[in-house]
Amino acid sequence: MQDFFNKIDKRRTFAIISHPDAGKTTLTEKLLLYGGAIHLAGSVKSRKSNKHAVSDWMEIEKQRGISVTSSVLQFDYDGYRVNILDTPGHQDFSEDTYRTLMAADSAVMLIDAAKGVEPQTKKLFWVCHKRKLPIFTFVNKLDRYGKTPIELMDELEQVLGIHAYPMNWPIGLDGHYLGVYDRINKQIELFENDNTHGSKILKSTTGSLEDPAIIAALGEDNYTNLCNDIELLDMAGDKFDMTKVNSGELTPMFFGSAMTNFGVRGFLEKFLELSPKPQARTLKNGDILAPENTEFSAFIFKIQANMNPAHRDRISFMRICSGIFDKGMSVYHVQSKKVIKLSQPQQFLAQERTIVEKAYPGDIIGVFDPGIFSIGDTICDENMKIQFEDFPVFPPEIFARVQPKDSMKRKQFEKGITQLAQEGAIQVFKEKGMGMESFVIGVVGVLQLEVLEYRLLNEYGAKLLMNQLGYTVARWIYTEDKKLIENIKGLDSGMLVYDEENRPVVLVNNEWSLNWILERNPGIKFVLVPAEATVI
Repeated sequence: MQDFFNKIDKRRTFAIISHPDAGKTTLTEKLLLYGGAIHLAGSVKSRKSNKHAVSDWMEIEKQRGISVTSSVLQFDYDGYRVNILDTPGHQDFSEDTYRTLMAADSAVMLIDAAKGVEPQTKKLFWVCHKRKLPIFTFVNKLDRYGKTPIELMDELEQVLGIHAYPMNWPIGLDGHYLGVYDRINKQIELFENDNTHGSKILKSTTGSLEDPAIIAALGEDNYTNLCNDIELLDMAGDKFDMTKVNSGELTPMFFGSAMTNFGVRGFLEKFLELSPKPQARTLKNGDILAPENTEFSAFIFKIQANMNPAHRDRISFMRICSGIFDKGMSVYHVQSKKVIKLSQPQQFLAQERTIVEKAYPGDIIGVFDPGIFSIGDTICDENMKIQFEDFPVFPPEIFARVQPKDSMKRKQFEKGITQLAQEGAIQVFKEKGMGMESFVIGVVGVLQLEVLEYRLLNEYGAKLLMNQLGYTVARWIYTEDKKLIENIKGLDSGMLVYDEENRPVVLVNNEWSLNWILERNPGIKFVLVPAEATVI
């Protein structure tokens, strides 16, 4: 049993969140580099040499230079098993990010030193804050001109309402930083200049603030400025308090550059030391399940089809919440009420896979899915019969009618639409009387339609005809009198469709149109998410 508890203590599972272009995928790569999982980092920007970030495995990500789906990556470092959940930064893929945060125990918030706190960062911060996730801040791109460290600290407090405690402090000025001062260990780390552009581990020299060699290397101005900054932080700054960190009230703040590897190792080591081990999870009935419970349980938070183009496979990613996973074990699938065998259990370094023999609470594993799992499903030991809390549902805001350009490709089209809906990449609606010839697709962001079109062509061989619709509001319908649904009044500028569970949904142009319909249908209630929707 002691070994089981030790395994839990050494697990770290976290998500990286940021605004697009803050360097999130690059930081992920550098953590893998320092963890020994890769030996040469490929920058997303290195197009000419065909090097792409390891976590961006989908072809469209390599072409666009953005992350459009969450990646799951594991590596070992200094006795820790690290599970990184690299999330899409683009706001059009917020749903995927929100679902991924359900599987994390903490979050690393990446801030661009020049731009500070950006809109998408604010949105994702509040999701983490609402879930009371401990948030660690990494101020990135210190190799360029940016805001001063004091300005960035103040911005975190003013914009996000969270206090910051700098764990290190940059030495230098305006993108010309020589190193960092470790406030906890009272050590200076000076980084060597190299010409590898961040593809290899950056060499450094450490010493104390009183070390004559360090003082000489810094120069008089840098040394004086550093001493003044340290004195100011110690006198006027927040005190470090792990209780406040764990409750999301205080963020440990690190400065560095993922591109050049400046400060990355120090961040990784301190983060692993301070970040929480696997945490308890909330069940649907409100009970709490501790990771130390020896009975196995997990939930599905992500489904990805066609990760291996050669095999067209479908992988369901699960977060282990309690007990031990053993290869070949049978589990109870709560939603289908069936006992199933989990086959081909794998862990990932993007597309690279290794077969899992055992896994512990906090670990993320992927299993082959023949089409039985959905996002949010619970699996557990047969005698547990528990169910984890529901995942958040997001109403789509952009709609399009889609159909195959070539009617001979209808089967491929239907398969692609079905699988992408199961991944949570799109929501699918049908009109009565339209059969399977066309669907109405709902998404949160327009870029999702672009990805849909790309993936259907490249993964399923089906070219799309797509007609974007003018609706921006979707509401599920609830009524005790089902006859009212077929005779809704005031739908002149709207559309009645049905979701995959055959629940009626009304699509309209705007909130004004929605209120117009509400006034004319007193027996009907419209709900934002489908929990109370009427099933036809």
